[in-house]
Amino acid sequence: MKRAIAAACCLLTVMLAGCQTDATDGVVRTNEPSKGDVTSFGDAFDGLKTVSDVEYYASDQAVAEAKNQFRAENYGNAGALFFKATQLAPNDGNAWMGLAACTDRIHRFDLSDRAYARAFKLVGATPEYYNNVGYSYLLRGKLQDARSNFLKAYELAPNDPTVANNLKLLSSSVQNVER
Repeated sequence: MKRAIAAACCLLTVMLAGCQTDATDGVVRTNEPSKGDVTSFGDAFDGLKTVSDVEYYASDQAVAEAKNQFRAENYGNAGALFFKATQLAPNDGNAWMGLAACTDRIHRFDLSDRAYARAFKLVGATPEYYNNVGYSYLLRGKLQDARSNFLKAYELAPNDPTVANNLKLLSSSVQNVER
């Protein structure tokens, strides 16, 4: 009987050896390093953030890289990355807005209309939304629709320099129409 109890205690000790308990929350974590542990490269784990410490969203990296590609005018690459972000986080309104802007730039207005519809459900009637939709219509040559959306954006954000610039761009487009 004593041997059975001793064996059970040994087994319990072995099972609990890999676990750690945080005194503050009582949660058992088996994947976090102990104080003083080192990596295979000899670096200390102290100061490194573990997964539980980091607030991370799966689409963040794709959106950040997509914005860089968009600024570099690589609209196809940016669109692919924004699409990836929408697949990773389907409720990320900024990813849908980015995807719509990219598809506008490559003149895939059928895709941009769908992306704008999804973005509207997520971000709502924001100045950025109306400004981007207005620019989409400007690229298509639908100047009345562009003006309507730019004015909605202007009503919501009268001091936004991007909206003011797009209204000026629209007025110069109207004056320079080639027939």
